Amino acid sequence: MTPSADDPIDDFTHRLTEVDGVVKTVHTAGSGPAVVVLPEMPGISPDVLRLARWVRDAGFTVHVPSLFGTDGAFPTVEGGGEVVRRACVSAEFRAFAGGGTSPVAAWLRGLARRAHAECGGPGVGAIGLCFTGNFALTMALDPAVIAPVVNHPSLPLDDPGGLELDEADARAIRERVARDGLTVLSYRFEGDRWCTGHRFAAYRALLGDAFDGRVLPDSAANPEPPPFFAELVGTPHSVVTAHLVDEAGHPTVRARDEILAFLADRLLPTV
Repeated sequence: MTPSADDPIDDFTHRLTEVDGVVKTVHTAGSGPAVVVLPEMPGISPDVLRLARWVRDAGFTVHVPSLFGTDGAFPTVEGGGEVVRRACVSAEFRAFAGGGTSPVAAWLRGLARRAHAECGGPGVGAIGLCFTGNFALTMALDPAVIAPVVNHPSLPLDDPGGLELDEADARAIRERVARDGLTVLSYRFEGDRWCTGHRFAAYRALLGDAFDGRVLPDSAANPEPPPFFAELVGTPHSVVTAHLVDEAGHPTVRARDEILAFLADRLLPTV
């Protein structure tokens, strides 16, 4: 079942975190190497927090930064639509083609550096979701980020085959991936109109074999997601959050487990 009420987030520590003079709330929990779980539209929903808890329980210190919306709120149509409208005109985000890399990515790289310094380990994982999907990749411009997961990236909203990157950052990411042997794990549903096959093809053109893009059939999506996803998103989209079906052996649960294994392989020491 998809969570259907607000989440009090009372099992996380809530910290005001400053990077380059900009302060944001970051919800943290767990122990072990750091993983940054980014919110998806329209915010840090109960489903995003469920994913964050799974990451925490897998042996990581999870960091969930508040970037938009009301933290813990159940995604409604009216409230979610207003969050989208505000984010699309915010100076922190580049929602449309031609905008290049979102400025908030620099703040997130600073968060990753701080989390790595605090938590130790070989590096930091980053899970982007929907509106923030590509942010996990641009965070990898910082050497601390070694396990990027780019889930159903939806930007730019008006270009189904575009990437939310300026040319300099695209070159730098390609060079980092080749130099350090990074793999970028990514998921989408086959019929997703916000993250299309054209977008995955663009990632593969940029990253080559380093891009591990996995596609689930639309039939695997939760048929009863929260109202924001049912009415405004209107397509199978959020593989490991709103459209996940929490049943053993289900394709979306396998995707979740593959993500956790990807993080463990890169961040947790072997015995």
